[in-house]
Amino acid sequence: MSPATRRAFRSLATDLTLRIVAELWENHGFAPIPPEELKYQDSGQRRTEFMLYAEGVDWSDPNQVRRVLHVFEDFIREYRDPNQPGTPKWLDDIRVRLERDGFALDKEGRISWSNPPVLVRDLSTLSDASGITIELERIRRDLTTDLQGAIGAAKQFIEATAKTALQELKITVDKNAALPSLISTVHKELKLDAASAPEGPDGSKAIKKILSGAVNIAVGVAELRNQGFGSGHGQASVPSGLGVRHARLTVNAAVTWCELILDTLGDPAAPWRKGKA
Repeated sequence: MSPATRRAFRSLATDLTLRIVAELWENHGFAPIPPEELKYQDSGQRRTEFMLYAEGVDWSDPNQVRRVLHVFEDFIREYRDPNQPGTPKWLDDIRVRLERDGFALDKEGRISWSNPPVLVRDLSTLSDASGITIELERIRRDLTTDLQGAIGAAKQFIEATAKTALQELKITVDKNAALPSLISTVHKELKLDAASAPEGPDGSKAIKKILSGAVNIAVGVAELRNQGFGSGHGQASVPSGLGVRHARLTVNAAVTWCELILDTLGDPAAPWRKGKA
């Protein structure tokens, strides 16, 4: 969500009480940051109160943004005069800003994602999720407007996830390692390869088939991009026949593999944790 949209909602706080501003945030589980940590400066107490909560939001986390949407819906309901006919200018302004950010505002003041986030999960447990986050933002931006860009970002999403997982595992890899090598290393370290799988569900033939398919999916995304269908290589001519369905297929394939890796990495009962200190 852009700073401009956040500013539009912050301006609504001007005509509300401090108590209401705080309640609208806290009703959805948000807490203020310590006043001494606030970078925002304003003579208005209500706008400052708003920012004490807004600066504590991780705007790259879709789960937190989803909760913020509920907060902002409540701001609209609290600020709106039900007796005023038509749509006030301030609400039209907010609608336009939300639409630019990929959100829709209906007549009742409900906000929804026009383009839902690709990956909905908490990345805060990772020591550094910035590489993953930036590729997700590229995918959201390009999925329907720049098909080659979305396919290129899908490949980079896989690469960022692989490198992040290995970093979390404290495994050093060659920075120039090819993506298939990274994928293979991640599967081995997380005991997702056939040779490392223990007894039980992880070692079953069915799971091994699925995991083998997951590897092929990830490698396939990289190959599609390298064949010129994704951004990252200069070309004499743009590939023909590429449609939104191809970009969605590629992005969804990348998400499937990345979710597998992130789920396994974060699972306290995952086989790879056995024998770890």
